[in-house]
Amino acid sequence: MMYGWLWRHLPGPTVVRLLIALLLAAGVLAACFLWVYPAVAPYMPFNETTVGEG
Repeated sequence: MMYGWLWRHLPGPTVVRLLIALLLAAGVLAACFLWVYPAVAPYMPFNETTVGEG
């Protein structure tokens, strides 16, 4: 549903829409890796390792 809405609102012919959609997806992915994941990482339990302790 969301993808259909996005596709209908992108301007231009199919090739242009595809390029814009790829750029948007790359931007969201970059934002996740640069800001979202580092901000959430301290709260994840994966950082608390017990292997090798003792």
